[in-house]
Amino acid sequence: MIRCLTRATAICSVLMTSGGLAQGAPGANFTAYSIIEVATNFHYPWAVEQLPDGDLLITEKSGQLYRVSTRGAKTQIHNIPPVFFKSQGGLMDVRLHPDYANNGWLYLSYAHGNDDANHLRLIRAQLDDDKLADIQILFTSQPAKDTPVHYGGRMAFLPDNSLVFSMGDGFDFREQAQKTNNHFGKLIRLNDDGSVPSDNPSWPAENSLKEIYSIGHRNPQGMAWDPKRKTLFSNEHGPKGGDEINIIEAGNNYGWPVITYGVDYSGAQITPHTEYPGMEQPFVDWTPSIAPSSLVIYYGEMFPELTGDLLSTALKYKEVRRVRLDGLEMTSQESLFSEIGERLRDIDIGHQGELYLLTDDKQGRLLRVSRAEN
Repeated sequence: MIRCLTRATAICSVLMTSGGLAQGAPGANFTAYSIIEVATNFHYPWAVEQLPDGDLLITEKSGQLYRVSTRGAKTQIHNIPPVFFKSQGGLMDVRLHPDYANNGWLYLSYAHGNDDANHLRLIRAQLDDDKLADIQILFTSQPAKDTPVHYGGRMAFLPDNSLVFSMGDGFDFREQAQKTNNHFGKLIRLNDDGSVPSDNPSWPAENSLKEIYSIGHRNPQGMAWDPKRKTLFSNEHGPKGGDEINIIEAGNNYGWPVITYGVDYSGAQITPHTEYPGMEQPFVDWTPSIAPSSLVIYYGEMFPELTGDLLSTALKYKEVRRVRLDGLEMTSQESLFSEIGERLRDIDIGHQGELYLLTDDKQGRLLRVSRAEN
């Protein structure tokens, strides 16, 4: 194993692997890359998204939004709505509208409220120099909860410009993930203006919420649309074991908490079932847990050897977990960038195919992974 420096350029010419992971076919290994620190001292950064001009937007869980140049210059963006910052709650995802170059809309998810009553909230806004303008509230989860955990909060746009985003089960409300009269443990789909698409799935219960896209989730932390396979992928935290990647289809039930390959943190059994009629099996099961925190599908020019692979950042395993696919079949998994040695919160693919990583810390860092120079 070759360990790369994390605060300067270094070349890694050997694939990083962790115990039990397949090496993969010769010629497909991810080699000869460099890792450079772009900027640091972010307070628990949560999401990174590149703007058309190459600058990057970085959210901090504590409620700040920054614009960062590719050389590391930081500009704080003001007029961010107040966030509920506690435990897993705070300012979370940031995504640009697919037609951002023309309409200027960016989307933010965050925890809203207080200890006794908090929600997941989704807004859109315009970036006006160093502040947000024309802020519009698109969604507030219901009902309120009194736990500062399991918000979900990740977003992905579909080809019709509708938006799918995740809502966790709030930890204490896992049974609600199977009911369609609330937002706990659901994926939600809205039009880009916050209205409900007319082709959302229809649920049997009379009091079902029309914005619900799928049910039976625990705490989805990564979501990505694959334009080649025309497939929506999502990853999520299981309990102790049972982390998953799922192929998301409208109207499906992904099982939580009726089925899981994990157990409670105490070791107690949550359910006797790993399968149940009408509930989807995970596309990938991670037991023991790796704690997945974001997800992309790689299509870029810089690293053709990664083309079509799923890349999930991991908090517990401190890596990017690469899942190789042949069509919609997993062929192998590998650990990447474990030499960084830090919890990784988010990953983004830059315009040239470079990768951007956020470390999860009170002095978090923005790292860039590029092709190494010969």
